[in-house]
Amino acid sequence: MAQLTSQILYPKNMKFGEFGEQRQRFKRVKIQVAGRFMRENRQEYPCQSIDISPGAIAVSSYEPVFAGERIVFYMDQLGRLEGTIARVFEGGFAVTISSSRARREKMAEVLTWLINRDLLGLTDGRRHERRVPQYTYGEFTLPNGRCVRVNILDISLSGASIAMTNRVEIGAEVALGGIPAHVVRHHEEGIGIEFYQVQNSAALKRYFR
Repeated sequence: MAQLTSQILYPKNMKFGEFGEQRQRFKRVKIQVAGRFMRENRQEYPCQSIDISPGAIAVSSYEPVFAGERIVFYMDQLGRLEGTIARVFEGGFAVTISSSRARREKMAEVLTWLINRDLLGLTDGRRHERRVPQYTYGEFTLPNGRCVRVNILDISLSGASIAMTNRVEIGAEVALGGIPAHVVRHHEEGIGIEFYQVQNSAALKRYFR
């Protein structure tokens, strides 16, 4: 059986003020994640990650860019990232990510989850069969505690896919129908959430049909 990793993707003893000077010390992991990026001219282009750390990302893309250009990414599983192009190479470029310490820590958690997912062979991160519920609308609790009505695309014992225009940040704590969960990915129509505990099939059927 593959062993789970709790790998730290950035130096344990690094002080917050050292971040700008020591970005190259961040450990990058080779993870392929699809996404798109937006240039300063507001044009968007597809890309795929080559390797990622909480402080930097290298992507494959044949769109001509230049060092020093500001870039905004929208990456599957990772959400919105932004930063400055540090170098350009054949077939892609690398970006230094601008983010807070808290955001880097969340990103490290997501990257660790992605590594473990790949080690365990869970190619799409889904552990249970997903079905389209009879009642496709449900009550969704946002991180700020506000409740909104959302369209449920599919649901399983361990999570759900929800259609949303304003996507909640990956790692954020939410709830669907009162069931505590957290956001684990972004997709074209909205977000994917994972329940903190595997749910009872009968209970889900009563609520979502």
